[in-house]
Amino acid sequence: MRKVVLITGASSGIGLALCGRLLAEDDDLHLCLACRNLSKARAVRDTLLASHPSAEVSIVQMDVSSLQSVVRGAEEVKQKFQRLDYLYLNAGILPNPQFNLKAFFCGIFSRNVIHMFTTAEGILTQNDSVTADGLQEVFETNLFGHFILIRELEPLLCHADNPSQLIWTSSRNAKKANFSLEDIQHSKGPEPYSSSKYATDLLNVALNRNFNQKGLYSSVMCPGVVMTNMTYGILPPFIWTLLLPIMWLLRFFVNALTVTPYNGAEALMDIDEDTAEKFYEVLLELEKRVRTTVQKSDHPS
Repeated sequence: MRKVVLITGASSGIGLALCGRLLAEDDDLHLCLACRNLSKARAVRDTLLASHPSAEVSIVQMDVSSLQSVVRGAEEVKQKFQRLDYLYLNAGILPNPQFNLKAFFCGIFSRNVIHMFTTAEGILTQNDSVTADGLQEVFETNLFGHFILIRELEPLLCHADNPSQLIWTSSRNAKKANFSLEDIQHSKGPEPYSSSKYATDLLNVALNRNFNQKGLYSSVMCPGVVMTNMTYGILPPFIWTLLLPIMWLLRFFVNALTVTPYNGAEALMDIDEDTAEKFYEVLLELEKRVRTTVQKSDHPS
């Protein structure tokens, strides 16, 4: 029986590179691409099947920044498959990045230059927005939409006799100081991406504590500093042209500078378990509230 692998955000960047690497290792897989843009997903499917004709590749339309889309997509997945062996929770956004040039140039001539290059700590902020679900966009896209997806797909994932795995795409930009249980969506702070990635690491711990006995195991991976559409949006192209030779040079000393999506896809990472469990309970409460809102919008009086 073919193993079934579902990947969110599979049409570009790390997700796209991951598809190619998975099939290069085992072209007997059934890949399910969960993507917002169906035309891009179809093009990816055709490319993958051209190079791996014995594989099976299917598509599910899913936008993890929309809970209705997640629930609909999950229903389609449950109709297609009896179980999932691997669920790669990869889709994510880094919206409207603001680059602090002063902090950057100060950092270049400091002892923290390598740390700055590998984490973007202190030099990168974002302007977040609110989704149609009334949630912060970064929080919903990078974490909560995936959390709802896991909850919806529990029947396909939880089989003690045949374990399944969740693999999250996290980041070296995840920082404990940017996360708070009092503001889990980081609506009051300037670094929602960092907060969402630390929240991912917390949720990973809580999922293992709550689901390992059911046959579901969770892990996080950091692909390193990778040049994708998300990264290229941070700076003007000419600056990347100047920086890339430096990054390739530093790569001899810093393995986190993976640079290409293909290298980043190979990677498969200080977390307080009590905070993780409290965060999990907060997410469950938020799930109840949001589901009530979504159900009301689906069935207006």
